[in-house]
Order: sequence, then structure tokens, then C-alpha cells
Amino acid sequence: MSQTKTLKVRVTLFCILVGIVLATLAVVTDHWAVLSPQVEHHNVTCEAAHFGLWRICTKSIVVSDSKDKSCGPITLPGEKNCSYFRHFNPGESSEIFEVTTQKEYSISAAAIAIFSLGFVIMGTICVLLSFGKKRDYLLRPASMFYAFAGLCIFVSVEVMRQSVKRMIDSEDTVWIEYYYAWSFACACAAFVLLFLGGLALLLVSLPRMPQNPWESCMDAEPEH
Repeated sequence: MSQTKTLKVRVTLFCILVGIVLATLAVVTDHWAVLSPQVEHHNVTCEAAHFGLWRICTKSIVVSDSKDKSCGPITLPGEKNCSYFRHFNPGESSEIFEVTTQKEYSISAAAIAIFSLGFVIMGTICVLLSFGKKRDYLLRPASMFYAFAGLCIFVSVEVMRQSVKRMIDSEDTVWIEYYYAWSFACACAAFVLLFLGGLALLLVSLPRMPQNPWESCMDAEPEH
């Protein structure tokens, strides 16, 4: 592999590594979305919530005099209580989860995110094996694994987005406002880096094209 090609591969792998870190951070944290109920009176305690793929956290916040009728922001001090979703931990007392979340959406988003991490692991194994002599062809399956991981993250993001939308539109919930938090942003950035990084790695790792019309890929001069 030429020095120019090696440099391109290293830069691409660095971008993919950043995407892997962001994807892992998004999966294990619980700041995908923040939900807020409507507040009719001031100087009362309201309950805002933020959640991720595995658990939801509620925080009791004292609402001061303000024209804003929403509860929050979530960064205000207050009593915080976090619990895993009941379908992931049947022993937890989590009645709020059955009301404010769509069970099928939550399980689907979490399962797809796990598939994404599985593709990342397989891609990383291929990359590590490609460091051996004359094994750079393993970069091609690695690139596909990373691209698939990015697509899984995208699907998980979309499932989560639909889940939040249904929670807000449901008459059974008290949430009227929402916004996506930093875990959601990490997932979106991970999708871009993994998917585009995977495609870029595939293009970089492909054998060079013939330099002349009569030259085939098989009899092209080997790279040094």
C-alpha cells in the first residue's frame, strides 16, 4: 500500500473511531429527549423527564415566576429519580413508563442500537486483522460493517423520534413540550461519521483502476 493510500486510510479510520465513540456514548446515556408538562401556576413543583434507550429519569423542579408555562429547563436543581424501563428490568417500579413510552418503539430502538454496536465490533476486528502483511483486503468488509452500523444508528434515531412524537400526541400523557438532547445529537453525528466513513474506507481500499484502456485490473502494476 502506497504512503498516500495509507494516509487516506488512517484519516478515514480516525473519523470512524470518532463515530464509534459517539455511537457508544449515545447508546449508554439517557439524554436522547427531554419532556416537559404544562405548568398552569407558578411557585409549584413540576416533573420534567429525560430518557434514553434503557431508562428514564424524572426531576422535580420548582417553577418560579416566569412567562414560560413549561417545566424546566432540566438543568435546574431538583430531586432526580432514574429507573430502567420495566420491559428491560421487570423488578423496577416504573408505572410512568407504561404511560409515557411506547414499549414496542423502545425495544426496537434499543435492539437496533445493539446491532449497530455488533457491526462496529466486527468492523474493528477486520481492521485489526488488516494490519497484517498483505491483508489490506480486509478493509473492504470492515468498511461495509461500519456503513451498516451507521444505518442502524439512523434507524434507531428515527424510531426514537417517532416514539417521542407519539408520546407528545397521546392523550394519556402529560407531556406537551419536548426537545432532543445531547445523546440524540451524538447518535446523529455517529450516523454521519460511520456511514460516510465506511463508504470512504471502501473507496480508498479498492484496488487502483487501470491506467490505460488496454490494461486490466489483474495485470496492473503492483503498488509498492
